[in-house]
Amino acid sequence: MENKRLITGGEFMVKQTDPADVFIPEELDEEQRMIGETCQDFLDTEVFPVLDQIDAQEEGLMRKLLAKSGELGLLGIAIPEEYEGFGQSFITTMYSSEILGAGYSYAVAYSCHTGIGTLPILYYGNEEQRKKYIPRLATGELVGAYCLTEPGAGSDANSGTTKAVLSEDGKHYILNGAKMWITNGGFADVMTVFAKIDNDRVLSAFIVERDFPGITFNPEEKKMGIKGSSTRQIFFNDCKVPVENQLGKRGEGFRIALNILHMGRIKLGANVIGSAKTAISQSVGYANERKQFNCLISQFGAIKHKLGEQVIRTFATESSVYRASQALDDAIAHYVANGDDKGRDTMKAFNHFAVEAAAMKVFASESLEYVVDEAVQIYGGMGFSAEMPVDRGYRDSRINKIFEGTNEINRLLLVDSILKKGAKGVLPIMEEAEKAFEEVKNLNGTGTDTTGYFEEKDKYIANFKKIVLMLLKAASEKFTRSLVTEQEILSNISDCIIQLYAAESVVLRLKKMEALKSEEEMKIYREIADVFVYDAAAQISKFASDTTYSFANGEVCELLEKGISHFTAVAGVNVKEARRKIADRLIEENKYCF
Repeated sequence: MENKRLITGGEFMVKQTDPADVFIPEELDEEQRMIGETCQDFLDTEVFPVLDQIDAQEEGLMRKLLAKSGELGLLGIAIPEEYEGFGQSFITTMYSSEILGAGYSYAVAYSCHTGIGTLPILYYGNEEQRKKYIPRLATGELVGAYCLTEPGAGSDANSGTTKAVLSEDGKHYILNGAKMWITNGGFADVMTVFAKIDNDRVLSAFIVERDFPGITFNPEEKKMGIKGSSTRQIFFNDCKVPVENQLGKRGEGFRIALNILHMGRIKLGANVIGSAKTAISQSVGYANERKQFNCLISQFGAIKHKLGEQVIRTFATESSVYRASQALDDAIAHYVANGDDKGRDTMKAFNHFAVEAAAMKVFASESLEYVVDEAVQIYGGMGFSAEMPVDRGYRDSRINKIFEGTNEINRLLLVDSILKKGAKGVLPIMEEAEKAFEEVKNLNGTGTDTTGYFEEKDKYIANFKKIVLMLLKAASEKFTRSLVTEQEILSNISDCIIQLYAAESVVLRLKKMEALKSEEEMKIYREIADVFVYDAAAQISKFASDTTYSFANGEVCELLEKGISHFTAVAGVNVKEARRKIADRLIEENKYCF
């Protein structure tokens, strides 16, 4: 680790990433794959046979499943060994999240418990708090939940009105307020609750046990999807919380909430991969059985297009998520080695990768949305039947665009984080943008041709970055401090960044795969990369044009137009044949196989 250069969050915008700094799923080792097999076996034997009972919220069932997960060690994968966990890497945690992400409502309960339900105490608790709660959370003796959202405080979490006042004897904080949309609320034993002490401007955090006096619970919410997940409103009426259960420092709650959400966003990216692969396998399985016009529908071009595109978007999601996971693993190791509080230093790493976490959350949730929608379409009329498996996947997927901060909030956060890093001198955003403007001013002809497959792809992606940097600089200079209110412009720029990060992640994965697979095996993966980069160029061109015409005029508009034309130009791709080849491989294997 000493010799490895530490990647800074967001630096992909101004530097070319070395494939050696990227992790790809093909590199999972034997131990990681064994953990993955344990996760898959648990789904196959314990979860999938009782999906209907889970959705009906059979009394005690979800709690029992979480307890069984604990017995197998699945709740303690990320928890250090001194607290009864396995102390595995972040990549291993993400891989287990991917596999279990296919578990529908169980996946939500599991992710809540192991993530936002446990990690605030692990990372921000003092040693006494960790010893008291973490081992029992790791084994499943206790189940965790996270109470941030309020009826009047959603995306603007710090506007919450739950209050904490010190009792006269100084031994308790008295909590009053309401929290809503609390996952695992029906059976959680331990909750991280956010409230403002006295008239503080920012939140503090508290560890609240279910049997503390003054807590009441509303009935289960009736939801569109994830019906088996327990979701309740919780009321605190003069709830007495021992002073020693304050989590972190006074006023530190908002920071705790934000950093835990950064972690939750990137883990959601992993969960989505499992869901997407399942939906693709269901799609091709049905297409290989259903006949129309005396022909299996898997042989129709329109169906092959859908199957091919499902694979492409899922492959891009997977490539991006594991790339970001490696950067986080390296950052965690660095900050922990150079810090004095392992928990807070781990969270420092997540805070530094807010850009990647937001990008993964948006891209993954919207990729899954495409995959499950097309799964229903491939099933046709049968897809609209609640008897079919794609029904549950379709309904359950919708929450992912709202969970962990809405996609709209994450788009705004992404650009804001990059601009702040530029303003602080962490990343040379404006300097690189100026170089891009100069390059456009001096353009003659169409530029130099590249030779070699990866050289060409690298050039395209470097160009995508240049037009985004130009947009960031031009918009910042136009709006200065009021740019924060230009949400349509920020969202368009964010979409450009998300597309180029995913495109670069796919190319980086292929570069590493070349050493692991034969030239013949690599052909299908090049089809994936060709289509994705080609499509990303068109998307970025559209988003960049929309941004330009929303604010620019005169010379700036002309330079941006010229830059868009030049920097999003890519060679043509026969997307029909490429998607058909990808679909044919899928059809042959009859399951996700990439």
